[in-house]
Amino acid sequence: MPVIGFGRVPGIAPVAVARVPQGAPVFDPATGGTHTHDFLVLFYAHLANGTVLIDGRTWTVTDGDLFVIAPGQVVSFGEPFEEAASDGWAVWFPTDVVRPGTFGAYASWRAHPLLFPFARGTNRAQRLRIPPAGRAGWVERFAALDAELRSRRDGHQEAALAHLTLLLVAAARLSTGVADQLRSADEPLLAAVFEAIEQRYHEPISLADVAAGLALTPGHLTTVVRRKTGRTVQQWIAQRRMQQARLLLTETELTVAAISRRVGYPDVSYFIKRFRADHGVTPTQWRAAVPPAP
Repeated sequence: MPVIGFGRVPGIAPVAVARVPQGAPVFDPATGGTHTHDFLVLFYAHLANGTVLIDGRTWTVTDGDLFVIAPGQVVSFGEPFEEAASDGWAVWFPTDVVRPGTFGAYASWRAHPLLFPFARGTNRAQRLRIPPAGRAGWVERFAALDAELRSRRDGHQEAALAHLTLLLVAAARLSTGVADQLRSADEPLLAAVFEAIEQRYHEPISLADVAAGLALTPGHLTTVVRRKTGRTVQQWIAQRRMQQARLLLTETELTVAAISRRVGYPDVSYFIKRFRADHGVTPTQWRAAVPPAP
């Protein structure tokens, strides 16, 4: 099962958008047709008459459908993508974009009010309907985000986030009552895992530590988390550490060694190696590529 990651570039807003079907690599048939990913996706079918398979459930795609797809969900198309959606948009972004920095008051991205529609999980509704009168406005929102990302003018990161936030607010408003439904149909085990990671990612925490804290065996915890999210506990720990490392590189003048220790890597050489493997550049190069704050 191909797992597609979000490719981050220093100094560039970590948000991607594309017109469907011409340029949306998230749904590229080259992935083998069936894939999962480690980021959030909004897929808007402006004009469509086809099907999409999400976590084994077939959905009919019609004009005005908005699909919200979470990390780890398995997506495939049983027919050429051009037949599933002849005109539309897709936007995809990592979970930490909406709330830069630490998780703050939220134990995981699933608890963020604007991301509630993505957190419904397997066997829960993944499709929202946009009324005909509102569809032109949705196209305008996607197009505005696309224009901002293409221009990369000064302040484009802040502007892109503002456009993305407007899209997420609009999606949340379509999903009436979703917050209450999530509270009553949450994923308690996943919530506990993310809470444990949030509390201890800055320490030398391991899979065994997380499993012990939840009174589970490491093997069982690995199986459940991978099945529900497409990633292992170790990968989620590493992702949280890298998220914090990027924040500290961007917003502080701490040395790389100090940042390494703060995000749970006592060995700075190992931290640099891991950072370069994930981002293609060293922490120092990442910092140098980020434009100075206005």
